[in-house]
Amino acid sequence: MPALLPALAAGAVVGLALGGLGGGGSMLAVPALVYLLGFSPAGAGTASLLIVAVTSLTGLLAHAKGGRVRWRTGALFAAAGLPAAAAGGALSAHVPAGLLTAAFALLAATAAGRMLRPARGRAPARHSPARAAAAGAGLGAVTGLLGVGGGFLAVPALVSALGFTMAEAVGTSLLVICANSLAALVPRLGTTGGLDWAVVAPFTAAAVLGAWDGKRLADRFAGRTLQRAFAAALLAVAALMGAGALLS
Repeated sequence: MPALLPALAAGAVVGLALGGLGGGGSMLAVPALVYLLGFSPAGAGTASLLIVAVTSLTGLLAHAKGGRVRWRTGALFAAAGLPAAAAGGALSAHVPAGLLTAAFALLAATAAGRMLRPARGRAPARHSPARAAAAGAGLGAVTGLLGVGGGFLAVPALVSALGFTMAEAVGTSLLVICANSLAALVPRLGTTGGLDWAVVAPFTAAAVLGAWDGKRLADRFAGRTLQRAFAAALLAVAALMGAGALLS
């Protein structure tokens, strides 16, 4: 079973990202599935959504125990993104693989840039339902089309648009990621063929365990330290996926 060890290693890294940063799991899962495990871009997106949904639920429970989940606002944010996520998931089957790869690379680079920006003071709390709904809908569209959970966008949106603390944003983003991933997964299941469970199952199991460790890391290290490390990983992913798009 030559794919088992890469699946376990990649799953552990994905879980650490989700548990520690409240996002970024799909940004690592998709290229790992494509370049390490031989999935097509569309198939990797589908498998990634399943892996991220299960792992996010695990991380959500861990953060909820610490009181870091804003359930009401998070549910509104997530609900607004569900129709857009489903529509994006259906559309993804009709988009060329090279274009999906290029879009993914651009998104990874953009996310890294946002993470590397100098930290600013906490924004004043804004509890506008319209603001939460608009941000959630945009996030859902990205989730469905590219097969990413969207936490790397949800966390800064929750902080800057809704005034969450970083800890609250990380915990609440996992609720959003889980809901959006499941909404985007359903229309994809019938269009990308069956999943390779010999790879997906151990990948998911390792990610679930990694999510608990990621939550512990989040408790020990400063958020900016974790963000910078993850931004560096995202830039590497963007370069790899961009090169793949150019060569495809």
